[in-house]
Amino acid sequence: MDALSGVPSPKAPAEGPVLRIKGLTSGYGAHPVVKDVNLEVSAAEWVALLGPNGSGKSTLLYCIAGMLRPNAGEIELCGRSLEHDPREAKRALGFGCAPERLPGLLTGRQCLEVYGAAKGVREIDADVLALAARFRVTALLDRYVDTYSLGTRQKLAVLLALIGAPRLVVLDEAFNGLDPASAKVLKLHLRSLVETGRASVLLATHALDVVERYADRAALMLSGRIVKVWSAEHLRNLGQSLDLAYPGDDEQSLFADPE
Repeated sequence: MDALSGVPSPKAPAEGPVLRIKGLTSGYGAHPVVKDVNLEVSAAEWVALLGPNGSGKSTLLYCIAGMLRPNAGEIELCGRSLEHDPREAKRALGFGCAPERLPGLLTGRQCLEVYGAAKGVREIDADVLALAARFRVTALLDRYVDTYSLGTRQKLAVLLALIGAPRLVVLDEAFNGLDPASAKVLKLHLRSLVETGRASVLLATHALDVVERYADRAALMLSGRIVKVWSAEHLRNLGQSLDLAYPGDDEQSLFADPE
C-alpha cells in the first residue's frame, strides 16, 4: 500500500523483471518499425535506450505504454500481460507523454488531478509536488498548459508520469527543453527512485552524459532492432567502450559499429 496515495502499489515478482518484452514487432500499417525486439528491465534498474532518430525508440515506448498495438510478440509489466491484463499491467507504469500531447485547455494542476483520478489516487503524491517545487513550477500549476513553454510542458509530463508511485517510469527524451538546473534535478530524482528501489527507469535519450553517469545498462536500437546492450561496467568507460563519442554532426557515425 502506498502511504501517500492510499492505492496498493503493484509489486514485481521477487525474481522477475518489471518489464519483459519478447519478440516484439510493431509499426504503422504494413510497415514494421520495431522488429523482433527482446528487452528486460529489472527491479531498481535504469536502462537507457539509445539510437539515431527514426531507429524505433519512440515506437517501442508507445507499445510499452499501450498506445500502439504490436503486430507480434509480448509485453509484460510486473508479470502482467499488457495484452491480456492491461488494467493491472498499466498500474505498474508511469509514462511521460510528449509535451505537445498535453491538453492545452487544462491547467497543470487539473492535469495532475485527472491523471491521479485515472490511477485511483485520492490526492497527488507528496513526492510529485516536492519535485514540482524543485522544478520551480508550483506557481505555474494554476495556469493553462497552452501558456507553458516547452521546458515547463516537459516538466509537467514528467510529473504526470510519476503520479501513483509507478514501478516502471518510461520517458522519451525527457531532458529536451530543460534548463541545466532542472535537468540535474530530474537526473538526481530518477537516480534516487532507482537506488531506493521505488522504481525502475527506461529512458530513450541522446544525452550520453545521462547514460554514462546515471544508467545501469544501455541498449542500442538501429533500424528497429536492439543490436547491442552495454553493462554498467562498460558504461563507466563510455567514451572508450561504446563507440558513441561525438565525432561530428554525422548522426549515423555516432551510432556506427554496433559490433
